Formats: sequence, C-alpha cells, structure tokens
Amino acid sequence: MKKLLKLSLAILPVLAVCFAGNVKAADNPADQAKLIKPIDKKLTFVFIPKVIHPWYDVVEQGAKAAVADFKKQGIDIEVKFDSPPVADISKHMGVIEANISSAPDGLAISSLDPATDTQLVNDAIDAGLNVITFDTDAPDSNRKCYVGHDGDYDDGYDLGQFLAEKIGKKGKVGILAGSLSATNHVNRVKGFKAAMKEFPDIEIVFERPDNDDLQKAVELTENALQANSDLVGIFGCNASNPIGAARAVKSAGLTGKVHIVGMDDLEETIQLIQEGVIDATKAQRQWDIGYWSVVYLVAMNENHTVPERHDTGARIITADDLK
Repeated sequence: MKKLLKLSLAILPVLAVCFAGNVKAADNPADQAKLIKPIDKKLTFVFIPKVIHPWYDVVEQGAKAAVADFKKQGIDIEVKFDSPPVADISKHMGVIEANISSAPDGLAISSLDPATDTQLVNDAIDAGLNVITFDTDAPDSNRKCYVGHDGDYDDGYDLGQFLAEKIGKKGKVGILAGSLSATNHVNRVKGFKAAMKEFPDIEIVFERPDNDDLQKAVELTENALQANSDLVGIFGCNASNPIGAARAVKSAGLTGKVHIVGMDDLEETIQLIQEGVIDATKAQRQWDIGYWSVVYLVAMNENHTVPERHDTGARIITADDLK
C-alpha cells in the first residue's frame, strides 16, 4: 500500500510484513506467485463487538478508512458491524452463530467470554471463514490474528498508581468492574488491585460489575457515595463506567473530592477531564484497531500470512495533555 492514513510510525513495518511478498512458503518465485489469490469480487467483512457502544464507533471509522484506501486500489469491501444490544453471553453467541451461517469473507470477533467464544471461533474457521479477533482476544482459539491493546493488567496498574498519588496514598476507593466475563475488564481490575496493595493506607470498599452499562455505572456510583461518605477515589475498567461515575460525582457536588480514573477517550470522557471531574484515562487506539483489522482480513483473502498479534497500545491522558 502506498498511502495510509493516521498510522503511527511504530506500526508501519507491520504492513510491510503483510504485503511485501510474505505469503505461505514456496520453493520458487513462480510457485509462490501461484499461492497469491487475486481478489475478483466484492468482499464482505463482519465485525462483532461485545455490545452496542460508542467505543466501537471509532473502530468502525478506522475500518471505513481502510475500505476507502482499498477502494483506490480496485478492491471493493463492505464492512458490517453486528453488535448485540447488551453484553450478554448467549446473545453474543447467537450473533456469532448467525454470521457463521451467512459465510462472510472475513469475520472479526471481540470476545465477550473467551472460554465460550473459543469453540465458536474454531467452528467458523472449520467452516472455511477467515477469522480474527479484535479488542478482546480468544487466545486459545485457532484465530489467525488478534488486533488490539495487549496491556490490560498494566493499564489497571498504571491507573492505580496514578490514583494513589492523586489521593495522597490514603483513603477509601471503589471499583466499577465492567463485565465479569470480559478478560480485558478482569485483567484491568487485577492490575488496579495489585497497585492498591502497595499502599497500606488505601482501602477498597466496593467492587461492583456494571456490565458495560453507563446508567448502571451511574446508579452503582450513587449507591457507593451514599454508603461511603468519605470515598476519595473510583476506578473504572471500561469506556462507560468512568463516565457513569463522573456523572454521579458531578451531580453530588463532589468534583475534585472524589477522584476518578478509567479507560478510553470517548467525547464525554474528554469533556469531563477538561472539567476536572475525571482525573485521567488510559486511551486505546480504536481507529487503528478497525483499520488494521480490515488490512489483515484482506491479506488473508489474498492468501498472505498475517501476524499472530498486533498490539495497538494505549497511553494515559490528563487535563495537562489536552492543553
């Protein structure tokens, strides 16, 4: 590819690996050329997120940018996002099964429950589909590639360290734990708890799952504030719950008294950071996740090899960064 949009220098070499003749091994160039499958039809790629959520809107933007780039090369792609309405394992399974039956040219799955999704991913591959995972992996499956952030435990730990400094290394804090089956949520909570263990004067007084539901995060935070009038910190492990926590804290008039850290950079999250309601967020690169997922699915359709993992990274964002 000659022109790419918004790609960091750190991941440019990955594209070269995919498209610089890195196909399945052959004894000579002529045989190798025969292994490359020219694309002579419109491709259909289906993305299956964990739930309908604005976080995936940015993933879709990246995917559509890749579609536009491939269009310039004469490769037509239709990208569909088929999201369950709620973060429910049975509904997620149903969406995956339905899309296996429709036999798209590429299937990108964000795993809600890796233990359950592993068999479905393998079923899709056994049915002859090109399958990758994105956002949250099913590492024990036979998927060819995972595209997403790979440092969930570190995210939780880093945000825990940040929050500890912000509250003077003492006081009561709480955890909004997201979906208990989502490995990225679980590992972020583990990382946060590991950080908290380094500060004996910090006490975790509540930990509740919000199931990636913003309104539930509001309600859980309201309840926590009523039960713990001296609460000084809240950790949110996904994109919704820091917003929910912030809405409740702001409504209670506790901005600057109850400090909040969480994940991702949704528009409202950024606004709340600028207002001083949220202290910091660890932002992933959803746009890159969507873009590279399309790139690798095209590569697989052309019989190229793809990397097993593509870590798109994350960084802490504070009000100072936004200036």
